[in-house]
Amino acid sequence: MDEELSHALQMEPFIVIAIIALAIIFRLVAGSFDGERVENYVRDMGCELIDKSWDPFGPGWFGEKDSRIYEIVYRDREGRVHRAHVKTSMMSGVYLTNDHVVEDRSERSVEEEKAELRRRLAELEGK
Repeated sequence: MDEELSHALQMEPFIVIAIIALAIIFRLVAGSFDGERVENYVRDMGCELIDKSWDPFGPGWFGEKDSRIYEIVYRDREGRVHRAHVKTSMMSGVYLTNDHVVEDRSERSVEEEKAELRRRLAELEGK
C-alpha cells in the first residue's frame, strides 16, 4: 500500500506539468484562430488591420470566462486610423468596442486624394 501511495505522489508533479502544458497549447491555438477571425472581421468592414495585441484586462474582462480581448489598430476606407478593443471567442463572433479615431487624414490635398483613388482603382482592377 505504501508503495502505491509513493508512486502516486511521484506522478503528481508530472500531471500538474502536463495540465499546464495543455493549457498553454490550447491558448496558443485559440489565439491563432482569434487572429484570423479579427483580421477577417476588419477586412469585411472594408478596413485594413495595422496591429493587434492581446489585452487580457481590456474592457469587459471582469467575469468573462470564454472570450479573449484584443486591442487593435486599423485604417478605415477614408484613411483614418482607429484604436479599438475587440472581444472574441471560438464560439462567438467579434465584438468591437471603444472605437476611437487616433489619426484623421481625411483633410488630404487634391493630389493625395487623386493618388489614393488611382491606387484603389488599380487594386479593384487587379481583382
